[in-house]
Amino acid sequence: MQPARTILIANPKGGSGKSTVAINLAGALARRGQRVCLGDLDRQRSALSWLGLRAPFLPQIEGWEPSTGDSPPAGVDWIVLDSPAGLNAPALKELLKHVDRLLVPIQPSPIDFRAAEIFFAELVELKRMRSGRIPVGLIGVRVDPRTLAARELERFVATLGLPLLGHLRATQLYVQATAHGLSVFDLSASRAAADHEQWRPLLDWLDHTS
Repeated sequence: MQPARTILIANPKGGSGKSTVAINLAGALARRGQRVCLGDLDRQRSALSWLGLRAPFLPQIEGWEPSTGDSPPAGVDWIVLDSPAGLNAPALKELLKHVDRLLVPIQPSPIDFRAAEIFFAELVELKRMRSGRIPVGLIGVRVDPRTLAARELERFVATLGLPLLGHLRATQLYVQATAHGLSVFDLSASRAAADHEQWRPLLDWLDHTS
């Protein structure tokens, strides 16, 4: 049996979309028929609260709260870790010892770009990141790809030399789905086809870095 692959969703800035990305990524992987664990490192427990709303007939996602000291469920294919805002360098360094991929949600604003610059400056100081053993990708959150803000985001990410794995649009579908324990992948294609398509580059990246 292959060990679980672990992806950390991290950005120290609050409100960057980490929980939205984490729960919908878990939903996408579960919808593929893979066994998924959603780990919640945030004291607000947003991801685990979402799991508590999830209907039993939907593709199963198992919950895990690392702060309890418990181990993740055995036999899962993926562990998706939702991290807290304000993640400091020592905590990040410890987390990166246990993950295989790092995904950074980012919104298209100068404040978010500055926070990301500081975050990536800290990352390059970490030995495991310098060695290239952990693939890193970014995903734009609440982005209209037709806007100047989207182009500014693309230019900023290009300065980092890292892949931008697409844009997730600003839509109430994410809010509505989350309120009922759903991901956008639990919605019909007729309702969420545009959103399903926006996730394709990220999911392809996970496949190709497996």
